[in-house]
Amino acid sequence: MTDQATATLRVLTGDEAHRLVGALSDVLIDCVEGGASVGFMAPLTRERADRFWRGVADGVAAGGRILLVAENPATGDLLGTAQLIVDMPENQPHRADVAKVLVRRSARRRGLGAVLMTAVEAAARDAGKTLLVLDTTTGDDAERMYTRLGWTRVGEVPRYAHMPDGTPSGTTFFYKDVPHFDDRE
Repeated sequence: MTDQATATLRVLTGDEAHRLVGALSDVLIDCVEGGASVGFMAPLTRERADRFWRGVADGVAAGGRILLVAENPATGDLLGTAQLIVDMPENQPHRADVAKVLVRRSARRRGLGAVLMTAVEAAARDAGKTLLVLDTTTGDDAERMYTRLGWTRVGEVPRYAHMPDGTPSGTTFFYKDVPHFDDRE
């Protein structure tokens, strides 16, 4: 049993992300099989998952994404992941999108999602970003977590996406100001 206190967090390089495509796909497939609406329909094939992660790894290598992973320090198994999309239009240099916050079903309800989000906010600060935006399935555990972590709910769009089984689902949008340490003094 791994909890958030024993997970190791790190930011991957593009090369590391390419080497870990299989493990990243394992986490994504587990989440989709568990019913998470994260952009994929069930069943999610290994080929589609690997293709997605290769694209993410390319984005990390190009500097357009920051990819964080949470690992079991004893086994090295990936327990979760989160992304920060930092490549924004030129009129939004202060902003980033949080994407694909994924935690394996076996590692949920132990605070790992909150730890990943704290790391995302730190990565945003390090990248000079002061405004973060994300969306999540309306009514799920993640929505409650973001609210607990101080994110501001903007609103909901009904039937925005489909769950992996094809059921329409609403999506709730959030933002959070992430002041730099210099801004808080």
